Amino acid sequence: MKKVVAALLVLALNGYVYWYLGSAEVIPTRENFSLFPDAIDEWRCGTREIIDDKTLKNLRVTDYVSCNFYKPESRMATHLYIGYHERQTRDRESGTATAIHPPEHCLPGSGWDVIDARVVPIDVGPGGEAKRFVIAKGNQRALVYFWYHSRGRVIARNHHKILWMFLDRARFGRTDGSLVRFTVPISFGDEDAAEATFQEFAELVTPLLPEFVPN
Repeated sequence: MKKVVAALLVLALNGYVYWYLGSAEVIPTRENFSLFPDAIDEWRCGTREIIDDKTLKNLRVTDYVSCNFYKPESRMATHLYIGYHERQTRDRESGTATAIHPPEHCLPGSGWDVIDARVVPIDVGPGGEAKRFVIAKGNQRALVYFWYHSRGRVIARNHHKILWMFLDRARFGRTDGSLVRFTVPISFGDEDAAEATFQEFAELVTPLLPEFVPN
């Protein structure tokens, strides 16, 4: 047991040294979300949402796209949010963190209750894991899928995101990453239809991500 603790302490020390004294920080080149398409196959973005300054200050996001996409002549619709952080560090002077906020921490504050939550494998894009939520507010129900799309990885668990961030900072000088979230209304209690909507739209969106979220 002592050997395990000692090994963990060594790893923690190495992580600390790499984090503060390691390679120079690298900010990769990428396209701005202003170039993200408003038309994806048959899907259309109505009006892009502008996040207010107070929320932006809280999110500490570098760039984002937020829009309700719908498929004309059908009932299929989903809200897409992608927030990109060019770095996830803590400013030594102000103490302000720029890390991605886990959505499950924000949902209760917005009046939503999580009635089902699980980590599931996904095969869209590069593949990986996502968090799948069913949320409720009064009579409203919605299906939420989200994951951390960070340096080529699709990650569901926050502690995995943090571990990879430290390792990539040490090896490549990068802490950039993003949150990708789909929110699909559940109409008439039909969760299967909401699932099919997510699958169809996500398969169209994920191939576009590398331009805006560097691998």
